[in-house]
Amino acid sequence: MKTTFQKILNNESLKFIGKTLFYSFIVIALIYLYHYKNINGGTFIYNEF
Repeated sequence: MKTTFQKILNNESLKFIGKTLFYSFIVIALIYLYHYKNINGGTFIYNEF
């Protein structure tokens, strides 16, 4: 069991796919947060006060 887990961690293609998904998620989250930059960018909790 331990050697199988170590083989998975040492697989270069799985590392590449994992890092790609991780950084893609970060970029998508930053784009989503950038959407709220201006006050007309979306529904924000303080727009109605």
